Amino acid sequence: MGVFDIIGPVMIGPSSSHTAGAARIGLLARHILKSEPTAVKIIFYGSFAKTYRGHGTDRAIVAGLLGYGADNPAIRNAFSLAAEKKLPVNIETSEKEMLHPNTVKLELTGIDGKKMEIVGVSLGGGKVSICEINGFAADVRGEEYTLLMVYNDQRGVVAVVSSLLSEKDINISRMRVFRKGKHQEAVMIIDTDSEVPDDVVQKINSLEIMSVVIAIDPL
Repeated sequence: MGVFDIIGPVMIGPSSSHTAGAARIGLLARHILKSEPTAVKIIFYGSFAKTYRGHGTDRAIVAGLLGYGADNPAIRNAFSLAAEKKLPVNIETSEKEMLHPNTVKLELTGIDGKKMEIVGVSLGGGKVSICEINGFAADVRGEEYTLLMVYNDQRGVVAVVSSLLSEKDINISRMRVFRKGKHQEAVMIIDTDSEVPDDVVQKINSLEIMSVVIAIDPL
C-alpha cells in the first residue's frame, strides 16, 4: 500500500469517494465517449442517491464530463460551465439495489450523435471502475493504458489483436473478454504497459468485425 492509498488523492473535497471518485468517473466516461457530450442523463444509486447534493457528486460528475480532473477548482462551477456550453444535464435517483453503494449510470450523447450508456462505481480513495458499457460487463479503471474494443465474436480475434500489439513490443498487463453469446456482440478490454500508437489503433479498427475501438490513456 502506498502513501496515496492512505491519505487519498489530491482533490477538491469534501469526499474522495463521492467527489474525487465521481469526477474520475465523469472524466473516464468522456474518454470512452471520445466526443464532446451534448446531452447527459445522470442516475444515482445507493449512497450516491442519498448524499450527492451535500458531497457535490453531481457537480463532480459534470466537471469530469467537461474534461476537468478531480483536483480542478472548476468542479465548484460545473453547472454554470455546462450551461455555457449549452450542455443539458438531467439528474435522477433510483432505489434499485446495485452491487456497490456508490454507483452512477450515465446516458450520454456525443457531438457526433453517438449514444453510450456507462455505469461507474467509486471504490474509495478516489479509485473508480467503469463496470458496464452499453450493457456489457467491464472493468476500466483509468490507471493504465487501456484498449476497449466492441466487435462481432469470431474465432481468432484475440490472437489477431495480440499479434498487432506484439509487433510494436506492447506488453499486455491484463485482458478481459465479455460476449452476449457465441458469434454475437463482444467486448475486449486490454490494459497495456505503454501507449498504443494511433497506427495500431487504426489497424485494429480497420478489421471488418470491429464496430468500436477506443484507446484510453491513464487519468
